[in-house]
Amino acid sequence: MKKSEIRDGMRIDWDVPVRMDDGLVLRADVFRPIRIRRYPVLLTYGPYAKGLAFQEGYPSAWQRMVAEHPDVAHGSSNLYQSWEVVDPEKWVPHGYACVRVDSRGAGRSPGFIDPFSPRETKDFYNCIEWAGVQPWSSGKVGLNGISYYAMNQWHVATLQPPHLAAMCVWEGSADWYRDMTHHGGILSTFFANWYDMQVKTVQHGLGERGPRSRATGALACGDETLSEAALAKQRCDFGDNILAHPLDDAYHRARSPVWEKITVPFLSAANWGGQGLHPRGNFEGFVHAASRNKWLEAHGIEHWTHFYTDYGRLLQKRFFDYFLKGEKNGWERQPKVQLQVRHLDRFVERHEKAWPIPRTIWTRLHLVPAAQTLEREPGAGKITYDARGDGVTFVSAALEKDTEITGPLAAKLHVSSSTMDADLFLVFRVFTPDLREVTFMGAIDPHTPIAQGWLRASHRKLDPKLSTEYRPYHSHDRRQSLKPGQIVELDIEIWPTSIVVPADHRLALTVRGRDYEWQKSTGAKLSNFKNELLGCGPFLHNDPRDRPAQVFGGKVTLHMGPRHPSYILLPIVPKA
Repeated sequence: MKKSEIRDGMRIDWDVPVRMDDGLVLRADVFRPIRIRRYPVLLTYGPYAKGLAFQEGYPSAWQRMVAEHPDVAHGSSNLYQSWEVVDPEKWVPHGYACVRVDSRGAGRSPGFIDPFSPRETKDFYNCIEWAGVQPWSSGKVGLNGISYYAMNQWHVATLQPPHLAAMCVWEGSADWYRDMTHHGGILSTFFANWYDMQVKTVQHGLGERGPRSRATGALACGDETLSEAALAKQRCDFGDNILAHPLDDAYHRARSPVWEKITVPFLSAANWGGQGLHPRGNFEGFVHAASRNKWLEAHGIEHWTHFYTDYGRLLQKRFFDYFLKGEKNGWERQPKVQLQVRHLDRFVERHEKAWPIPRTIWTRLHLVPAAQTLEREPGAGKITYDARGDGVTFVSAALEKDTEITGPLAAKLHVSSSTMDADLFLVFRVFTPDLREVTFMGAIDPHTPIAQGWLRASHRKLDPKLSTEYRPYHSHDRRQSLKPGQIVELDIEIWPTSIVVPADHRLALTVRGRDYEWQKSTGAKLSNFKNELLGCGPFLHNDPRDRPAQVFGGKVTLHMGPRHPSYILLPIVPKA
């Protein structure tokens, strides 16, 4: 039942009905200024339950964020904080209407849950168009949110909603196959586990078994309490659906953006430490979307933090003030690329004109087998390792000077297997002079390596139109099985990164047969993930159905030398 009230300096409409084209009614909360007039809209649509407080649903993330970044909580009662969406108390006073919609089947909205599906994208479109014609709306709708609330922005922008005027895609992957479910063709188990931990837990119909809104006291997952059997009928088998589509087929394409159809102005914000989900789509979107007005930002630390800090919020506000309000605030002079360049102990802001950085010196370091080193010149030989083991590491000489590596990386390897396939897990690493590994607080994991890449050897086919030397693009449309002992050439994408490596430190490339581990046990966990955080966060590739031992449990051999050049390609950035 819709309820309206005025409190905390806002006019709030709870559970506003939003009717979809098939007749289903979704529920939205609307926060707007008290004065009756028309305002630009910031809208989110997603499955995390608008009535679930950030502090209660994700306590470990909230506590760390406000302890280390007090500006996040300052100036707000924090009563209306929800996971990965804007705090209305920091936007409504500046003349914005903030709209939160519970997606179909989640929170207070009934229906069948099918995350990222075409049905969801159509619902999102309908919500944008609904918001654009409300009596309190200026007709300009902006999209702003983290992760899920960013990913689906790429998707809905493909449909070109007429009232969509701008969007801020904060750490939002895009390609359902390459970014999200199959890294290099290898199944990621993240979304199956995420579905259990973050979506089923707030499914519509949980009723009394679900949480209550700390702002209203209402049941965050609907007033009706359904049986487990009834709930199961109202949701897809998400993990099994992903497993059933091992190639980039129509299922994946229906859940991915069409870059040439994205024309809306946008700000794309990536996280260097988001290996496994959160950086790739932001860079790809900036490079490939058809929008003439587009900007890229890249930062570090946790996945959610900078969205809420003054740094991130004020950047977002300048962008939306310009495109939604028409304010002449100088945004048109904002450099196209704003980077928080990563050093071992800090980040340094720098602006660039394009991505990749035009002055990049693309540098090959060859894998040399004799001493397992990275060298400027190739060395001949081969090394064999357990196909599902820790692999082999190649280490450079100590660097003679500070060296910046910022941009996409790639590797070319020549490989044979004792079986018909092989999964390769690549980790680009940095070591101190006494050979301690340098890791960082990543988007999720507190011991994230510098960069990672993945490839299933049978998925080695490249798309020649979309591939570059520094960003190979695999078609993933058919398998090319190996013959035991057959040497094949693999071009492997390694996701973008940034690090200024001090002199006397060493670079390294590890080629593994399984996910990277910083160490065997760390004790690091977050309340919304199942696994202990060992270096890859929750972005693992450990489903035995995808990696049967008879196919992926043999021996892999790396071949090196003039006939089989094997190297890592690094984006070395000289000082401007």
